[in-house]
Amino acid sequence: MDLGLKGRRILITGGSEGIGLAVAKSFLAEDCTVVIAARNQAKLDAAVAELKAVGKGSISAHSIDLSVQGAAEKLADTYPDTDILVNNAGAIPIGDIFEVDEARWRASWDLKVFGYVNLTRAMYRHMKGKPPKVIMNVIGTGAEKPMWRYVCGNASNIALNGVTMSLGGRSLDDGIRVLAVNPGAVETERWRAIHKGRAEKLLGDSSRWREVLHDQPLRRAAAPEEIAEVTVFLCSDRASWVCGEVINIDGGRLHREAWF
Repeated sequence: MDLGLKGRRILITGGSEGIGLAVAKSFLAEDCTVVIAARNQAKLDAAVAELKAVGKGSISAHSIDLSVQGAAEKLADTYPDTDILVNNAGAIPIGDIFEVDEARWRASWDLKVFGYVNLTRAMYRHMKGKPPKVIMNVIGTGAEKPMWRYVCGNASNIALNGVTMSLGGRSLDDGIRVLAVNPGAVETERWRAIHKGRAEKLLGDSSRWREVLHDQPLRRAAAPEEIAEVTVFLCSDRASWVCGEVINIDGGRLHREAWF
């Protein structure tokens, strides 16, 4: 299916690895002009080298720490002609409310919650009145099923779901679609490390980490590409009437457990 995205200008935060990198590949395959932004220059350089192999579109990178005050506004002003913004940068610590202290909580929210909010606010001003524009938030299913040992992430996801739905309630009047995807488990380096730790604890062997995925559909996580393809479709004009919505992408995991 031709998504009609050729030539669109895309800005992806957290684009040097994981879901962000996969989203960048998918947009490049649609012949878009893509900018990936992240904090780590070495990872950005490696990502650009990998993305150039797609052989379509145009790729460049911008090193920036969106947790720093004023950084979001600077990034938006650098790329004011962006057609599609994908907010994806963030790393939330695992732990219950007693394990995640205030300093770690604030640091993670400065990047994911306020990073999303500030960049959305700054980019909205550039996008307003110039349809078709899209702001896509990559959030997470912790908002739908809060868990004891992911309290900081649950709260951040709930907040960003609320921001998405609130802003999307009238953004279409300004020519901007605001929406989000909530990925469930996704097989990234960070996710594998977590489950290797589980396997070490439960089975005494970190290499057997796939054996502890019994609670996941098909006993696996999503590939980043599976999240990316849905994300890119929703950013296209093929989904032009989707606004203010949050789409869960988790293989049905949220509805999997029965009470009997």
